[in-house]
Amino acid sequence: MQIILLDKVLNLGALGDVVKVKDGYARNFLIPSGRARRATQNAIAEFETRRAELEKAAAAKLAEAQALGEKLAAVTVKLSQKAGVDGRLFGSVTNHDVADELVKLGYTVSKAQVRMPNGPLKNAGDFTVTVHLHTDVNIDLNVSVLGESA
Repeated sequence: MQIILLDKVLNLGALGDVVKVKDGYARNFLIPSGRARRATQNAIAEFETRRAELEKAAAAKLAEAQALGEKLAAVTVKLSQKAGVDGRLFGSVTNHDVADELVKLGYTVSKAQVRMPNGPLKNAGDFTVTVHLHTDVNIDLNVSVLGESA
């Protein structure tokens, strides 16, 4: 299916690109999330008239993500979980836990934006996770997991 991108999409293209993608990807993800439209003649013409407005909105989103990223770079998230004598946690620390703590600290971050490359954290200690704020903005966040004695 031919679509026109209304936002930058990772590994696909930038704003205004006309690309061919699988039908399900377009129908189930890109179009409902507002990142793309079918590339008909009318849609392309309408996009060209709104291009400046969309580029301005995309630049504002990027600037907002960069500002939030600068604030998050200086933050260390401290989480406490019950742990055994050897430092292994009873359970684990997931992206949901990190996102909830960031929301408590006053940052607007969803759990889908917190990326844990090695899976959930299962030991006490200091770790680095990635926060994906925008297609062009990834921040390394320090997470300190403190073990409580059971």
